Amino acid sequence: MAHQAHTYTELRQQIHNDLRIQHPEWVQPNGESPICDSYEARLMDLLEDLEEVREGSLPAVASHECEQPSRA
Repeated sequence: MAHQAHTYTELRQQIHNDLRIQHPEWVQPNGESPICDSYEARLMDLLEDLEEVREGSLPAVASHECEQPSRA
């Protein structure tokens, strides 16, 4: 059974570890992983946006605004 994260910090650490375990090909010999770092940064951006929406400082986007434009 997987460890259950209870805080954003625990979730970030679990994702950090899991990405490197699931995708060892993304980890360079020196231990760095720009791909994993990119995924982690994107997650943090999304969590920050979510927190701002919850606090009311950023309006929630209506679902029709999220739709992708149709391809011609």
